[in-house]
Amino acid sequence: MEHNKPKILVVDDDIKNSKLLLEILALQNYEVFLGGSGKECFDILESVSGIDLILLDVMMPDMDGYEVCRRIKTDALLKDIPIIFLTSLDDNESQLRGFDSGAVDFITKPFQRKILGARVKTQIELRQSKEKLNKTNAKLEKFNCKLEDIVKSRTRELTLTQEVTIECMASLAESRDAETGMHIKRTKYYVKELALYLKGKPKYKDFLDNRTIDMLYQSAPLHDIGKIAIPDSILHKPGKLTNEEFSVMKMHTLYGSKAIAESEEKLTKMSFLRYAKEMAATHHEKWDGTGYPLGLKADQIPISGRIMALADVYDALVPKRIYKDAISHEQAIEIIKEGRGTHFDPDIVDAFLAIESKFREIASLFSDN
Repeated sequence: MEHNKPKILVVDDDIKNSKLLLEILALQNYEVFLGGSGKECFDILESVSGIDLILLDVMMPDMDGYEVCRRIKTDALLKDIPIIFLTSLDDNESQLRGFDSGAVDFITKPFQRKILGARVKTQIELRQSKEKLNKTNAKLEKFNCKLEDIVKSRTRELTLTQEVTIECMASLAESRDAETGMHIKRTKYYVKELALYLKGKPKYKDFLDNRTIDMLYQSAPLHDIGKIAIPDSILHKPGKLTNEEFSVMKMHTLYGSKAIAESEEKLTKMSFLRYAKEMAATHHEKWDGTGYPLGLKADQIPISGRIMALADVYDALVPKRIYKDAISHEQAIEIIKEGRGTHFDPDIVDAFLAIESKFREIASLFSDN
C-alpha cells in the first residue's frame, strides 16, 4: 500500500462511540477519520484518498447506514472499500439487510475491545492482501502483454525468415531462366486460390487450414528449383526434347526435392520446407500413375503435388514459351477437363473449373509482358 498506516473511517452520530473507537483504533496504529452523518461520510471519502475500512453506524438521522452502504457500493471508486456495521441491533433480519446492502461484517454495541480489534485487523489484512493480489495480477498482465508482443515479433521474424529463404532459393532457378520469374508468381497464386476453394469442402477442411494454405502459397515457388541442375542446352532448347534429353529434364524433380530435403535437415524447425519438398518431387506425377519420377497414383500423391500439378500445367499452356505459342484460356480449360481423372485429381479439376476466372485474372496480372 502507498501509505504507512491503514486508514479507517468511523461514521457514528454518537460522539462517545466515536471517541471510544478513535482511542481503540489509534492504539492499534491506524489512522482514524471521524464523521457524524452520511453526508460527512461522503465528504471525507471525497477529500481523503486511500480509505481502507469504514466502520458505519446503522441508525443515523439524515441517512441510515444501509443507504450509505448501498451508495458506496454503487460508486466505482469506492465500492471495494470494506464496510463493517456498528449497531445495537443483533437480530438476523437486521444483519441480513446489512449484508444485502454490501457490508462484510457486524460489530454489536457495546464494543468489546479485543473482538473489535480482531475484526478490524482481519478486514484490513484482507484488504491489503487483495491490493497485493491486484498489483501482482497487474504485473502478470503487463508481463503477458509483453510476452505476447515478443511471441508476435518472433513469429514475424520466423515468417520473414521463411519468405527470405524461399525467395533466395527460388531466385537460383529464376537466374537460370528469364521466363521463370512470372511463372513462379503466377503458380503460387494459382495454388493459393485452389487451396482456398478446396478448404470449403469437407474432404479437405481438416488439412487445408489457413496456416497450411499460407505455407503452400509460400512454398510453391520452389517447385522447379531442381532445374538449376539441368544443362542450358536442354533447359533453353527451343524445339522438342529428345527422349534422352527429356530423361535428363525429368530429373529436376529429384534434384529439387533432394536439395530441399538437405536444407530441411539443417533447418529442422522450419516445417514449411516439407510442402516445398513435396511439390518439387511430385508436381509431375499423374492421377492415373503414368507420371514421373516415381509413378505415384491417386492419393499416393500428396495434396500439395496434386494442386501444383494443375497450376503448373495451366501456366505451361497459356503463356508463350520459346518452344511453343500461347493458347487461349478457354483452350487451356478444355485440355485440363480432358485430363480429369487421368492427369489430374478430379477434385482439383472441379475446383479449377469453379474458379477459372481467377486463373484468368492472375495470368493477366502477372503476364510475361
